[in-house]
Amino acid sequence: MTITATMVKELRESTGAGMMDAKKALTETNGDMEAAVDWLRTKGLAKAAKKSGRVAAEGLIGVAVTDGRGVAIELNSETDFVAKNADFQSLVREISGIALQTGETLEVLKATHLNGKPVEEVLTDAIARIGENMTLRRMHVLEGETVVHYVHNAAADGMGKIGVLVALNGPKDKAETVGKQIAMHIAATSPASLSEKDLDPALIEREKAVLTEQARESGKPEAVIEKMIVGRMSKFFEEVTLLGQKFVINPDQTVAQAAAEAGVEVTGYVRVAVGEGIEKKEEDFAAEVAKTLKGG
Repeated sequence: MTITATMVKELRESTGAGMMDAKKALTETNGDMEAAVDWLRTKGLAKAAKKSGRVAAEGLIGVAVTDGRGVAIELNSETDFVAKNADFQSLVREISGIALQTGETLEVLKATHLNGKPVEEVLTDAIARIGENMTLRRMHVLEGETVVHYVHNAAADGMGKIGVLVALNGPKDKAETVGKQIAMHIAATSPASLSEKDLDPALIEREKAVLTEQARESGKPEAVIEKMIVGRMSKFFEEVTLLGQKFVINPDQTVAQAAAEAGVEVTGYVRVAVGEGIEKKEEDFAAEVAKTLKGG
């Protein structure tokens, strides 16, 4: 029987198996869809489908840097226990390396081959093997004259709970030294943007509206309120922009001043933390035990 692309697609969607595995299952079972599902289950390749709905909010950030180019990827797992698994960490390391060489977008990265298979299929196989849902969620690329990286809460070399990349112009030795310090600063403070001009206009307007209402509650004249807003917005920009923040290494300087003193310029940064933005399912342990005892 001829195995069509439509049949392979249908089997992949119903089982979560990789394309080549789905095609082989259909070939082995002469196109019988139910038998192909059973074949995949027997081989342990259909497990991924059952796990694909679970929330994967743990995991690791992998970073890699070479010759003025850096990448940061986020590979999520369901539990922190799996994030400590050597197999999982090997995946993070290998995918980071591929992203550094060929990654342009997350979609391109997922389609790039790793050990003879697209990264997306390699992950499907890993889900079946390790037994937890996994998601390759994000990839960021940063380029500059010099790019340095820092990993916070490192689980292994080049991976941890927070990954930071910093791009700088200027003498390489000084850029690497102060760049590492600035990367640590970014991990700690999580700035909203590089500078005031890079800030989201919606964020600026929202903050201005809040500060204006607060100032008006003071009952002062509008002319005074306007001056108050200017001062408060200036303070806001100092707190949320990287270059305006007080440098954690030396609070007497801003980050911009520390960079200038070292003879370098910060041109960009990336900060990625595991699970940020993912709504984690909070379990009521007592309710879960009661449900289990009732056979639910």
